[in-house]
Parts: sequence; C-alpha cells; structure tokens
Amino acid sequence: MTTTPILKNKIFLYLTEFFAGMSVMAVELGASRLLAPYFSSSQIVWTIIIGTIMIAMALGNIYGGKSADKNPDPDRLYGRILIAAIWIAAIPVVGKYIVLGISALLIFTVNTNFLIWAAFAACMVIFVFPLFLLGTVTPSLAKYTVQSLSDSGSIVGTLGAFNTIGSIIGTFIPTFVSIPAVGTSVTFLIFAAILLLLGVIYFISKKSGLKKCAVSVVLFVLCCIFGASNSFAFWEKDLAYEGESIYNYLQVKESDRNVILSTNVLFGVQSVLMKDKGLTGMYYDYAMAAPLMTGQEKPTDCKTLILGMGTGTYAHQCLAYYGDMPVEGVEIDEKITALARQYFELPESVKVTTYDGRAYLNAIDEKYDVIMVDAYQDITIPFQMSSVEFFTLVKQHLAEDGVMVVNMNMRGSGEDSINAYLADTIGSVFGEVYTADVTGTTNRELFASDNPQMLANLEKNKEAVTDESLLRMMDVVSNKLTAYQAGGRIMTDDKAPVELLGMRVIDELIQNEVAYYKTIYDEQGIRGVIDAL
Repeated sequence: MTTTPILKNKIFLYLTEFFAGMSVMAVELGASRLLAPYFSSSQIVWTIIIGTIMIAMALGNIYGGKSADKNPDPDRLYGRILIAAIWIAAIPVVGKYIVLGISALLIFTVNTNFLIWAAFAACMVIFVFPLFLLGTVTPSLAKYTVQSLSDSGSIVGTLGAFNTIGSIIGTFIPTFVSIPAVGTSVTFLIFAAILLLLGVIYFISKKSGLKKCAVSVVLFVLCCIFGASNSFAFWEKDLAYEGESIYNYLQVKESDRNVILSTNVLFGVQSVLMKDKGLTGMYYDYAMAAPLMTGQEKPTDCKTLILGMGTGTYAHQCLAYYGDMPVEGVEIDEKITALARQYFELPESVKVTTYDGRAYLNAIDEKYDVIMVDAYQDITIPFQMSSVEFFTLVKQHLAEDGVMVVNMNMRGSGEDSINAYLADTIGSVFGEVYTADVTGTTNRELFASDNPQMLANLEKNKEAVTDESLLRMMDVVSNKLTAYQAGGRIMTDDKAPVELLGMRVIDELIQNEVAYYKTIYDEQGIRGVIDAL
C-alpha cells in the first residue's frame, strides 16, 4: 500500500475516526426527530432506530474489514465517506416523502404493529446505507494505521477513543445546540458537510479524484437548496409557526376560529385557544367539572395545578369561566411556554415552571384542590407519570377533598387497553374514581378523589354556574360519569409497559380509520382509493 502524504502522521486518520463517530450519533438523533412527527418519539421508535443503526454499523464493520484486507486503498474509504455525506445531505430533501410513502403502503397491508413495521421500514430505507458506509471507517483506519503488532493495541485503542469522544460530542451538539437552533434538516446538512469536507481534503491532498469531489460538492449544494427547509408538514402553507425544541417538534396553526398547537404529530391538537373565548368542544370542557367536585364552596377558591401545561388551554378555561382562581402549571418544554405567551395569550400572571411534572411534585410541599394530569400524548405516555408511585405522589399534594383529573387520550376497547391499566392503577390509590368519554374524540376523562361526596358536590355547585354553555356541558359530564371498578392491572415504576399498550390502541384506531379505504382497495385497487381521496 502506497501511503498518501496526508496520512503519514496519522492525525488525519484520527480526525476521520472522530468525525465519523460524531456523525453517526448526530444522524441517530436526527433520525428520532425526523420520525417523531409521523411515528411519535416513544421508546418503541427509539428502540427501532438504535437497533437498525447497530445492524448497519455491524455490517459496515464486517465489510470494511474484509474490504481493507482485500484492497487496502484509502481512496475506497474516502470515496465511501463522500457517498455517505451526500446520502445524509439528501435526507432532508426526500426523507419525509419516503416516510409518508412507506406509511401509505403499509397502512393497507399491515393489520397489527403498524408503528413497528412502518418505523422499521423507514429506518432501513433512509438510514441503514449511509451508516453502513460509516461503519466501514474503523476497520479500514485500523488497517491503514497499524504498522506492526508491537503498536497495534495502542493505535486501535486511540482510534476507539477518538470515535467515542466524537460520538459523545455528536450526542450533545444536535440535542442542545443545532436542532433547537436551526432544526433537524440543517443539522443533517451540517454533519454531511463535515463528512464531505473530510473526503474533499483527502482527494485534493492526493491530487486525484477531483471530478468525484466536484460532483459531490454540486450534489451537496443542491441538497442544501432543496432540503434546508425544516418543514415536516410540507403540504401546509399557512402555519403560524413550525420549529423544534430540545424535546418536541412544534407546530402552531391559526384560523379565524382558533389557534392550535401540535407537538410531535402532524395532525391533532395538543393545545387550543378559542378566539371567541368559548368552550373548546374538547376534553378540556369535561375537565372543567373538577373544580366543582372539590370541597371548596366556590371554584374561585380552588388552587389548581396543571401537569403538562402546554400553552395553557385548561388555565384559560378556568380563568374565563370561574374567575380569578389561582392556577399554575408545569411544562417541561420552555419553548412551548414561550409560544403560549406569544400565540395563545397566556397571561404573565399564570405561573409556569419549566420542569418534569413528577420531579416538580417531589420538590414542593404545596397542596392543591385540583391537579390536572395532561401529560399523555398518543403513544408517548411517560411511564414515570403512569405508575402507582406517581399517582400516590399526586394524592399527597391534594387537599383533603381535592380532585385529580386525568386526560386519557387513547380510548381503547377490551380489558387490556392502556386506559384500563391507567384506571386500575389510579383506582388502587384513590377511593373514588369516575370516567367520562368525550363525545366525538378518543379521549376519556378520569376524575379521582378520596372524597365520597365528589359527585354530590358537582350537582350542588352546578347551581352556581351562570354561563349557560358551561352549565349544559356540566350536565353532559354528570350524565356521562361512570363509577370505575378497579381491577388488578397495576403499573409501577418497575413495570409500566405503556408503549406496548398504547401501540395496541394505535393499531385499533388505524384499522377503524382505514377500514373504508381498505374495502375500496380490495374491490377497486389503488385507482379506486385515489378516486375516493
């Protein structure tokens, strides 16, 4: 093997190892954010991402080692790095279309575990090839750097150290710097540029492969032009805001009637502001019954805490209909709180603490008349906020006749649904548990207390409600409330399979939604589906 001048002191090889490790982790984190709006950011999706990336890296290690033994030419390695760079740069351009195409295909062919199959297929198509190429870096560099058995251990150890340090930095930079600052798309482009630069420097120093470099640079520039947009919902033209934070993909959409926040999903509502200041027609309206169930004579006296504040929909409703009652919230994503102030008219008088809901309860001694738990979103249910230990902690922070209200947003059927597990767990902590299904949605509101008079309080306090629309809504809630008989499906900090339980409901919801189109597909094929759409 003829040594290229730039490789003689091994520094460039170590830098190649460093930036390859950094790029692998950056792509992995970017993958999670790319998939989150379509498949959620649950542990299931993370497991799929990590698993497919490890498959790609393992295959790359095997191929890279065999290739280096057969033909120890650095040109081959840096050529692969150029290809990986362009592929990664192309992800912002075509990635979201591939995800949607795979989902559209599988939704008609997969009856169970749709989330797993769709996320796995998307990862295999989008991410396996470039990470397979980057997986060839370490064994190839070991071949180029080891000159004798006497120094093989130290050189391989140094390569491993550079890779690990690069991986560490590649973990922190996307999460805390690039994704919140410039978005997922530009993050892919940044790390693609780093890999591209490595390849270009190598070939320029060797004064060969210049055409290859020129083509790569042109393709990269085209990817930057067409892929720099951070829009996941590319069909939307009237979004008031679309961006990303450390925790979430965020989307604000405004109409003449309302302002809506969606997080980590392209459809659906996480928070809403009604411009006419009326009821939302959603689960927030049902939760308005909680202050009327407490032992307080007037709702204005109810000290209320909201875990999962969002942009403050429930706080708005309480203040609008019950007057100047003390309301505060906990929201882990400070960017959501900023959006609440900017787009959702959340008053500065409403205190919002940036913290995890459970950690916040552990840190305070306050007691509240109402605690609303609104931290569940589709399949993304924090296990630490679904266990016996968590609900016991909530109970400890309730006043003597206080009420907890929980929004369970995936109403499944059967004894093994996620809501059955949540309700059983809550029922093991509280003496009184009632549920009410929200009309026209998949939401179910649960009210829990140790006060056996909570329903009597609701009926009594309804008489003081002067707003006719709210009074009608409270009558609806009263009629729908059903006492829950708790079973033995208890979730704990040690065992809370919320992702698997939620996935069952997702499958059920998907099958219900696409049943009509599946019938058309079976009878008329894809042309019939297109005509129906």
